[in-house]
Amino acid sequence: MNELEKKSIAQTERHAFRNYQGGYFKTLISPEQSGGSLAILDLVLPAGAEPPPHIHTQEDETFVVLEGKMEVRIGNASVKLEAGESIFAPRNVPHSFKILGEKARLLNLITPGTMWAYFMAFSEPCVGEPKVTKSLQPPSPEQIQSMISVLTNLYQLKFV
Repeated sequence: MNELEKKSIAQTERHAFRNYQGGYFKTLISPEQSGGSLAILDLVLPAGAEPPPHIHTQEDETFVVLEGKMEVRIGNASVKLEAGESIFAPRNVPHSFKILGEKARLLNLITPGTMWAYFMAFSEPCVGEPKVTKSLQPPSPEQIQSMISVLTNLYQLKFV
């Protein structure tokens, strides 16, 4: 297999949908494509798949709502966002979000893009058409411990 074929396969894998937290996502720009500067994920998540309040010590995040509604808390401020609206969550400031309704589609811009690897590690390739699972199965205690360990030790994320 030549280098062009390898890059084509990697490109296809990056842009394939992946199951994540009862929803799915695809990578629009990987850290590899941006020299590590950023990653952009196109996520569709069901209500209940939101992370607990946390602080990124190494990354900034920007959320752009494409479909649905979300309430985003950054520090002590809370903002409701609808399709077409966005918000910036700087590093070292606690933030969280809540999906208002059954599901939301959003772009997540992560700068720098290193945390993209977390999403890849804790997701699985979609088989068939991607879909939101109506009955969200929570991760097992072992999966939760693994996720917490990776987030806190590798990405220096703090839960509040």
